[in-house]
Amino acid sequence: MYRFQVKAPTQNGEMIGIVGSISQFGLWDIKKYLPLQTSGDRYPIWWVDVEIDPSTLTDSEEKIEYKYVRIDANGKFQWECEKETNRWIPIEKEHIGSKTSTIIVDDLAFGNVHPCPYGYLENAIAPEPKTETYSQNGLKILVLGSSVAMGCSAWLLNGWANQLGQTLKEKFGHQLINRSQLGANVTSTIERFASVVVPEKPDLVIISLSLGNEGLAYCRPHDRRAVQRRYESGLQQLIKMTQDLGAIPVIGGLYPNGDYNPEHNWLLRDTHHRMLRWGVPILDWLDALDDGDGGWKSGISLDIAHPNTAGHKLMFEAINLDIFQIDRERRSQEQAIKSHSSTTEIAIYGDKYGFQVFANPEAQTLRIINNSEYDYNITSTWKELQEALKRKADLTFGTSYIAKNDELGTVPLLSVGFNGMIENTVKVPIGVDLQYCSALKFFAPQNAEILYYDGHLGILKEGDRTIRIINESEEEYNIHPMWKEIQAALAAMPAGVYHDPANPEAPFRTMMIGEQGLESRVKAPVKSTMLLKYKCKLSEINRIAILPLGDRCAARMLLYKMEYDGPAFPFDLARSTNLGDVTDMVVNDFKDMWNPAYLHYNAIDNRIYHSKWSGLSFGHEVEDTDDPANNMQPVHERMRVRYSARAKRFLYTLEHCDEVLFVRTGVTNRDYVLDLIEKLTVKCKDKPFRVLLISKQTSDEFRDIPNLLHYDLHFSPDWMYDSQDYWMECTKTMKEILESLGISSQNLFWCPPNP
Repeated sequence: MYRFQVKAPTQNGEMIGIVGSISQFGLWDIKKYLPLQTSGDRYPIWWVDVEIDPSTLTDSEEKIEYKYVRIDANGKFQWECEKETNRWIPIEKEHIGSKTSTIIVDDLAFGNVHPCPYGYLENAIAPEPKTETYSQNGLKILVLGSSVAMGCSAWLLNGWANQLGQTLKEKFGHQLINRSQLGANVTSTIERFASVVVPEKPDLVIISLSLGNEGLAYCRPHDRRAVQRRYESGLQQLIKMTQDLGAIPVIGGLYPNGDYNPEHNWLLRDTHHRMLRWGVPILDWLDALDDGDGGWKSGISLDIAHPNTAGHKLMFEAINLDIFQIDRERRSQEQAIKSHSSTTEIAIYGDKYGFQVFANPEAQTLRIINNSEYDYNITSTWKELQEALKRKADLTFGTSYIAKNDELGTVPLLSVGFNGMIENTVKVPIGVDLQYCSALKFFAPQNAEILYYDGHLGILKEGDRTIRIINESEEEYNIHPMWKEIQAALAAMPAGVYHDPANPEAPFRTMMIGEQGLESRVKAPVKSTMLLKYKCKLSEINRIAILPLGDRCAARMLLYKMEYDGPAFPFDLARSTNLGDVTDMVVNDFKDMWNPAYLHYNAIDNRIYHSKWSGLSFGHEVEDTDDPANNMQPVHERMRVRYSARAKRFLYTLEHCDEVLFVRTGVTNRDYVLDLIEKLTVKCKDKPFRVLLISKQTSDEFRDIPNLLHYDLHFSPDWMYDSQDYWMECTKTMKEILESLGISSQNLFWCPPNP
């Protein structure tokens, strides 16, 4: 029994028929078509069950050819494709005439004729693997993969794995069982390993998964590296689980996807080249299947994700059968050797002072002991050590190694180059016993959830309230709320304050996470890893906001150098020489600050002046492409967008912080300050605030003004632009002032870019 089915959307009165080379199909007479049926719950799928009489077939017939036709309400016929292109299926004589074994012929879409047919036995998409006997010296081989490993899209699911099993049984007496699963990825496969693989006690496990099932083709561009790292680390974990079981791991190689673009293809090849150097046998398929751009070669795929019968045949033919040329006796001997080596460290290097390096190539670990009286520096020029690492340690190239027991997070990562040597300089302190392992272990799905990874910076969720940050690059990473991908990624963590318990007072190691994600700045040093653990709710700390009040951009420039700056506020890039104007603007929520009716361009000064507040002007709003003398409309629109957003941030910060420090630079007078303090008291609605006034005038003028702190200093933005030394000197002074007020990166309120 055959059931032919095709997806064919139709109009009212239309139907689908089938015409072909056998009598039931009209022997190519279109008027004798066999009609298909559909139903409300299955439309637009049309189908027909066909019983084929064996007596109507000749011994020489090996296939049935046919086409679908569309018949409209008037009886007019439309072939689905050109005359030369036919669909076909092989004749399965053992199933002909059988009413208990129906072959589903899945022809996918009307008009889309594939070079190879796809069919499977009804209810056999996920068949229970057969338990067969094998020769006394043969091995038990288990395939652990996804739909491609199951044989999906091959005729009768006779995919590469099934073909391999038949050949291995005939050639070596091995038994192959297939425990693959539709849609499997590294995470689901790790989860089912104990229940599916362990009870079988296999001698060899073929792990065949794809980057496609990890979501590479459809994830956001900034998540692609994370998908790649999760896949690689998950495979490494499955390899280790297989080895721990006493079995030989074999990796099923990567294969194309019809929706990969050039960046996907680059990542595909990058992972492929890395897998070839893992020291694990691999079924190397990519070159046999790939069209050079990450897609399938012509004619070998049924859809974007699956090879057809011809593609599965290519996959089988690309397998090096020598991988499986091993008998049980030799397998036992090798296992005994590996079992011993998996727990044995070998000496890599040692000197008379007490500096020693050990490695376990099987476990991919490195141990560095410094019992000497000196700090040591591992450098790329230390030839004796580096050559020993290359010869004996077998470190994974292109991978960072992290010290698992470096509780203080003070020891850099080890970067391993393509030659198996350590590329970066690492200081090894006196008295340490550092135990390094591959960073891939930290990224493995069962150890962490990857929140973000760009190829250098990794942010991992290790448990419900623990974050690990790994920086594998040669640059310090500045992790901050304006980095929208990072901000959004950290929304996966419970809201609260996270800190580094090993360095609780260190700057920029306190991470504040709100409902929308990251709300503070964190620094990840070069070649480093650190753990941030949940400390308390956000409401349990007093978060202080710094809001500049002009008169020029000095405050903004100093906060920038201190890295306390966030998105811009209204006065950051404007000039406001009159404190009375500033007070009026703040009280009125900046209404009219960017009103075109009050903005006037001065061509001589190349500035925009404000007629309502005469002390207000703008020097950064006219761009080279503008013609402000003749058309101010683009400038007005730009200012509306910029300053409305800056005003919203100012007011949002004022409402949501726990305390405010307003910062004003520039000379003013007592009356203006008293007026400012009085109106801020109303504006802040009983919220504690202080005004830091920095101006080159005596503090006596401002004595006894509540909430005011005055410093007789001059911070000139012009001099800062001219001299980096002056800028840094002013920054040092400003930082000391803020620290004296109890403000640091640990309690600073960071305004989100888009409140």
